[in-house]
Amino acid sequence: MPLAIALIAPSLALAQTRAEPREAVSTAADETAATVALELPPVTVAAAEQSVRPVVAGRRRRPSMVGYIEDGTIQSQVRFRFDSGFGNSVPDRAEFFYGKCGCYKYVPPPARDPDAPGPGQGIPTEINYTEFYSQAEFAIDDRFSVFGELPFRGIDPQAFVPTGLLDWEGQSGIGDLRFGGKASLFNDGTSGVTAMVRMMVPTGDAHKGLGTNHASIEPSLLFHSSVADRVGIEAQLGYWASIGGSAGVNSEDSFAGDVLTWGIGPSFDAYSSSTLSISPVVELVGWHVIGGFQTCVTCDTPEAGGTNIVNIKFGARAMVNGRHSIYGGYGLSLTDADWYDKLFRLEYRLGF
Repeated sequence: MPLAIALIAPSLALAQTRAEPREAVSTAADETAATVALELPPVTVAAAEQSVRPVVAGRRRRPSMVGYIEDGTIQSQVRFRFDSGFGNSVPDRAEFFYGKCGCYKYVPPPARDPDAPGPGQGIPTEINYTEFYSQAEFAIDDRFSVFGELPFRGIDPQAFVPTGLLDWEGQSGIGDLRFGGKASLFNDGTSGVTAMVRMMVPTGDAHKGLGTNHASIEPSLLFHSSVADRVGIEAQLGYWASIGGSAGVNSEDSFAGDVLTWGIGPSFDAYSSSTLSISPVVELVGWHVIGGFQTCVTCDTPEAGGTNIVNIKFGARAMVNGRHSIYGGYGLSLTDADWYDKLFRLEYRLGF
């Protein structure tokens, strides 16, 4: 036993000697940390309160809720739209809806026009129609986008004054192709102005009432503003300019005319959640015809210039998960002159 104690004692003494520097190092480190902590500037109560103060979110850009006014949003999206219009009594007015009535092939000189491109079985007094549009828009960046639109039209004549053939059956087919671009001129996150230019090319068969038989260009200014968190307003001002057109009626002027277009539409989020919002919208849309002619059995003059058309549209849009958008609306004419007495519209949009 004395031998064992003699052997162990030096080892314990050595271990104790080696442990003492570690305690010294640890104690020095603690003192250094305390010194650094004391040297740091104190955090004031005001700064601490500011660091945890909640941030109040401002108004954000609401998605486009309108159904008839053009969408000023710059984004990649696809859109499918179906229109059902009733009571178009002057479909060739300024060659805005379709080409000059083909009935001019059968009237006596000097009004006769063997090249009149539109349907020629009579002077229409009431036409119903349907149109299905498919549109794709690609956003180049946050400020610019390009789009193309292909319409499919169906014409269903209800009443006409015969001037040639007595039978006039409904027609359907591809309409006039449309394409163009948008550019954001101003956007502060809640309000913005977008410039849009759209071209129409005569791909529809004008003889069947599916197109205008001439090209046209339509520059527009589109405005949107989030008036409040749940209220927005959108507006449009455009100018539809015809390029070419048929011969006028006893005139050197073109049968096609230009059309000034305008519209305004407020909307309100009646219901809103993280995945779904439902917003009623009312739109007032108008057209002022500048020049051109028309074929109308009840009009005082064949000249279309000066005609004013105003419609009111009632509808609602549902937004699902921020990407899917469904609109349903109903439009009525407020003026004697019109493009239709009433119009039903359904639309689906998918954003990317």
